[in-house]
This record gives sequence, structure tokens and C-alpha cells, in this order.
Amino acid sequence: MVGGLLRPLLVACGPLLLAAAVAAAARPHTNNGFYYHDDGNGNANGEIYFNGVRLHVESPQASVSATTGGTVTLPCHFHYEPELSAPRRTRVKWSWLPANAAAEPARPGQTAAAYAVETQVMVAMGNRHRSYGGFRGRVRLRRSAPGDMSLVIDELRPNDTGRYRCEVIDGLEDESVTVELELRGVVFPYYSEKGRYRFNFVGAQRACRDQDATLATFEQLFTAWDEGLDWCNAGWLADGTVQYPITAPRAGCGGSDLAPGLRSYGRRHHHLHRFDAFCFSASVKGTVYFLQSPSKLNFTEAVQACAGNSSRVAKVGQLYAAWRLAGLDRCDAGWLADGSVRYPIAKARANCGPPEPGVRSFGFPPRHRKFGVYCYR
Repeated sequence: MVGGLLRPLLVACGPLLLAAAVAAAARPHTNNGFYYHDDGNGNANGEIYFNGVRLHVESPQASVSATTGGTVTLPCHFHYEPELSAPRRTRVKWSWLPANAAAEPARPGQTAAAYAVETQVMVAMGNRHRSYGGFRGRVRLRRSAPGDMSLVIDELRPNDTGRYRCEVIDGLEDESVTVELELRGVVFPYYSEKGRYRFNFVGAQRACRDQDATLATFEQLFTAWDEGLDWCNAGWLADGTVQYPITAPRAGCGGSDLAPGLRSYGRRHHHLHRFDAFCFSASVKGTVYFLQSPSKLNFTEAVQACAGNSSRVAKVGQLYAAWRLAGLDRCDAGWLADGSVRYPIAKARANCGPPEPGVRSFGFPPRHRKFGVYCYR
């Protein structure tokens, strides 16, 4: 009697069950979090057998720091558990999300996550490999041991910072790990010779680039604040936000009742709104030095003096990098390439400005005034 009642129900549901079975066969199979496709290793019914082997992709470092112009290695290793008796044909793909990937606003109907698309850096399989874009000819795999897929980047550039993804694919499984690349350097506030708050976002990018620097990332500004940077003027960052660091809360700088930290204006219109800039300068290959001269120089004479010494007038970013990373210490004001006058103090002392180390600034004095000059060779 029960079978008689079930038979019409099964007949009626047959098309639905068949459709579900077909849809299930078309979907990738899942097991323990991995997706498997029938690529000929199954039983011809859309089923494959999970042999218990798992692919693991790891990096011993979540972030790596390096210097501009140098070589850096981003670690990435893979292995199987249990170990395989014979090697598999694996492919590795390295991709990159720049540190300033969120600098441009998403287009209408597009989420920020969808807009932040990773850029392909390198693809390799066996002895074959291919690099892309600005990384072409500058990247290779280390391959120091079985399973080593670490990426080596030569001639490191300031805009190489960001998140790198190492993705290993063996035909069945696909696992990845990310490594952040940071540059060792120094963050400095920068404003126009025409006065405060003159840069839109594009202008701020250009201003930092002109001083041998890039717009600082949030992480770089946060690190600078953590190391004592206090600046009560808002500036653009690489992600398109406007912020400023305060270590000593006070009126006019967010209020004295707020805790120390980064004050944020959030994202601002890249063309209409104007602020200063926070620039980031990494180490330089050359040397910054104070030119010994029998007399002080106006700006034109300073340019000529450096040229006559087989050098050129140093840029602001170069002076900051030399101060922070090479310990440049000189209690003499000198011209820089942008027309500003500054001097670096690594060890604070009497008659050399405030009681903390830093780069002292005289702003942008008239160019007929006479000072020393900092040259770059």
C-alpha cells in the first residue's frame, strides 16, 4: 500500500530529480573546502575520487620591507600533505594590488572591491615563465628548493609597494597566500611654494614625484605617527583620503579632548578639493651633501655651484631620505631644488632648532636671498 502511494509521487518528481542530478553533475564537486572537476580521473558519471592529498601554500612573512633600487624576495612555498611520491605539474601565478589601488573612486554601479583588480606580475610553469607590464625583465622565481615559488624583484621602484599574491595551481587545486611589500623610508609633509592647501589629488601626486618621492600610504603615515610625526595640516594620501598625524592633542588640531592619532577627513574630491601632501621617500642610490663654498649663494648661484661640482641641487625627498636613512646631520641652511631652504639634524643640539631630530625648514624665501646649498650626486 505504501509502495503504491509512493510510486505516483516518484513518477511525478522524476523530472525534477533528473534536472537536479544534471545540475549537480555540472557543478564543481566540493570536499574539505576544495573544488574538484572531473577531468578524466573519475568514473564517467561526473564523480572523482578524493585521495586525501592536500595542497598547502604558505609564506613565513606576512610583509617584507626593502629599499628603492635594491632587490627584494617575497617568500612563497608550497607542499602537499601527505608528500607525493612523484612531482605534479604545477603552475604559479604572481599578481599585485598596488598600495594606491583605492585612490580612484569606483565607477557608478561598481563596488570598491570590484574596482581593486590585481595586476598580473608573472606566470610560470616548469622552466617556462612570462612577466608582464612594468615588471617585465625585473622578476624571477627563486626556486632555491622544491616547492619554492618565491618572487624576486630587481631594481625596486617606489610604486612597487602593495599586496602580492602567490597562487599555486596543479590542475585540481588552487591555493594562494599574500605578502605585503613595503619600502623603508621616511614620510614628510609637503606644501606648495604658493602657500598651504594648494594641491588637488593629482597635483599632490605630481608634487611628491617632483621631489623624488611618492604619496604616502595610510600604513606609512601611521608608522610615521607612531614614531613621533606631529603635523597640524591635512594632506593627501595615496588612497585618496586626507589625513594628518597628531601626537600632542591641542585646540585647532582636532581638539585637545581627542586622543592622539591620525585625524581623517575621509575621501575628498580628487579635482575640486585642495590640501597639502604627505610624501614618502625611500633611500636614494646617490649621495646628498652640503657643498662647501667660500660664500653664501642665491638660488641661481646654488644651481650653478652644484653643476660645477658634477652634481645637481638635491630634492626634498632626497634630503629627507639622507637624513633618516643615512644619518645626514648638518646645522647649515641650504637651498633645495624646489626653492625651499632646509637643513637636516640627526642629533639635536643647541642653536640647531627644536630639541628633537628632524629636517628644519625655512619655507620658500625669496630666491635672491643667500644660503648654502645641498647637492645630490
